[in-house]
Amino acid sequence: MEGNVLDRVFRLKEHGSSVKVELMAGVTTFVSMAYIIFVNPSMLADVGMDREAAVAATIWGAALTTLFMGLWANLPIALAPGMGINAFFAYTVVLGMGLPWQTALGAVFISGVVFFLLSVTRLREQIIRAVPLNLKLATSVGIGMFIAFIGLKSAGVVVPDQATFVGMGHLGRPTTLLSLFGLLITTVFMILNVRGAILLGIVITSVAGMITGVGPVPHGIGGVMSLDVPSFMPTFLQLDIVAALKYGLFSVLFTMTMVDLFDTMGTIIGLSRKAGLMKADGSIEGLNRALVVDSCGTMLSGLLGTPAVTSYLESSTGMAEGGRTGLTSVTVGVLFLISLIFAPLVGIVQSYATAPALIVVGALMVQETRNIDFSNMADALPAFLTIITMPLTSSIATGFGMGFISYVVLRLFTGRAREVNLIMWVVSVCFVINFALR
Repeated sequence: MEGNVLDRVFRLKEHGSSVKVELMAGVTTFVSMAYIIFVNPSMLADVGMDREAAVAATIWGAALTTLFMGLWANLPIALAPGMGINAFFAYTVVLGMGLPWQTALGAVFISGVVFFLLSVTRLREQIIRAVPLNLKLATSVGIGMFIAFIGLKSAGVVVPDQATFVGMGHLGRPTTLLSLFGLLITTVFMILNVRGAILLGIVITSVAGMITGVGPVPHGIGGVMSLDVPSFMPTFLQLDIVAALKYGLFSVLFTMTMVDLFDTMGTIIGLSRKAGLMKADGSIEGLNRALVVDSCGTMLSGLLGTPAVTSYLESSTGMAEGGRTGLTSVTVGVLFLISLIFAPLVGIVQSYATAPALIVVGALMVQETRNIDFSNMADALPAFLTIITMPLTSSIATGFGMGFISYVVLRLFTGRAREVNLIMWVVSVCFVINFALR
């Protein structure tokens, strides 16, 4: 009877799946992306946010939006705070620009509203078509470089240097050695196609830290799990929308919205193609609903106290196990809620254990480089500037702006201005004004 109900709700037979297959697919996806429970709070703690509240906001944001995706869009795609957008939030907006995290959360909520409006109108399609493919790909690569750079700094491999700005750290430090060990085993696990490789890497590195006396050791069962689940109340509704609007954060709002929009579109399209959910005409059933879910998740993130949630590429691991419907996502969402009782584990996971995850995720994002066309300098330089300026300036927005401006200027001075559409002109002019007023 239960199977019949689930079949009607998720159309399992229609998609050639079963309850057992979908449940296993959900478990696989969860294990593959559960590292975000450790990594996201670590990054938010760097900007002064309450770590326990960040853990709760991360889990609740991921759980609710993933459940929404499964029940409404019926797609096997899980969501959680995005790697890249959280780096932008923490290291560019808060630490880089010096804005309070409450203001940054206000910007997250506003970008969610903008994303929602774009998702329910044809403006979304026009914007997506307006940005050249090379710049879309370069943005992903640049964010990957930025994330990897943050990981290398957290590991102590890269340190400040007065003569060269950055230099190599002391690799003999215990925490650095542990990070390098974690990077090695995580990469080996990924090469061997071990499920949950990133999460396993974090856990093993943390255990190694406890054994060597570098990291804290939990005491008793209360140090591992607790019925007293973490609360997001210290960050709940702490967003400052008025301050975000007062600062006139165009580049911040633009970058948050565009990164979320393009990342979501690319992820959903790629995953749907991989799972065989894309029709012959290129359409995807549930795509518009998925975009609305993602935009609502971004607004929810701002309210809870975490950077925007977004669709996760790790959902492909569940699809590889046969996940084809929203029941996979519902399973992931339920597992995120269950993980709340294991939240005390987050407190014993140190930055040296999460650093390898950042480096590996960066390496995965940089793989898009192979799809960038560097044969034409008019396309190559904007892509290169987008990629190189993100890590070097510690600003995703700066990289985005440099790419847009150089793309327009090169075409203007080479007699190809007609190739630039109105949206690109408007966005580039706004970035020029933004840079000039800094």
